Amino acid sequence: MTVNETDIWYTERDISTTLVKGLKVLAAFEGGAAHMTLPEIGSETGYDRATVRRLVITLFDEGLLVKKGKSFSLTPKVLVLAGGYLRGHRIGATVQPILNKYSEEMGREISMATLCDGAAVYLARSNITGSAISFGFTVGSRLPLPHTAVGRMLLALESETAVQAFVKTSDLIGYTPQTNLDVLAIHEEIGKASTQGHVIVHSEFEAGVSGMSVPIGRIGTAKTVIGVSGPTATMQDPEILKRCLSILQICAAELCTAWHEGN
Repeated sequence: MTVNETDIWYTERDISTTLVKGLKVLAAFEGGAAHMTLPEIGSETGYDRATVRRLVITLFDEGLLVKKGKSFSLTPKVLVLAGGYLRGHRIGATVQPILNKYSEEMGREISMATLCDGAAVYLARSNITGSAISFGFTVGSRLPLPHTAVGRMLLALESETAVQAFVKTSDLIGYTPQTNLDVLAIHEEIGKASTQGHVIVHSEFEAGVSGMSVPIGRIGTAKTVIGVSGPTATMQDPEILKRCLSILQICAAELCTAWHEGN
């Protein structure tokens, strides 16, 4: 976790390394593997077999992992932890209805995301009936920052110092032939997003899929964004882009009034 030095109220020796290791075992499933063996978890975490075994047994005993044969998988109990965050921040009570309303008007799914551990993480997704396209992402899905609309918009909300540090240290991955791997060009696009208050990214994360994103609140103070995706063939149409941007901006304005990140 990155914190301002003035916010540090503990020392490194106060941290429970065992708990950190246990959380890393749970995070090993973030790649989408439904089932993992002890060796696979060890390979993912870098821990030796004895350590992995103790951690897995503890998580199993706490009901966070279930065993089938030689493999282990997460249980729904992990969602209870996420549920506390979602309820505490009124995602279901306040955010969801607003996303649903404007999603129905636009005819596309709208997502809300924030920055977490070097990735864009979905906090909410609209529920829309009759949507022609769904890209399969859910609450908790992680998306790369440089090559998605929500990610690039989130970077545009950060300070110039933070953006420069990210761009210099980030390992860029070529997800598609259209993925922008030019560090200077990406930095320029982030700056442009900060200036204009929105961003559009074409086919950089998924081939044939484009995204648009706007912040919830003002540049410099906002910490969350909303975005919409669609086939690149349609998202390059100026009239469609104009309509989507208008609806997203109205949606963001209502969210800014009805919901705030500090709740």
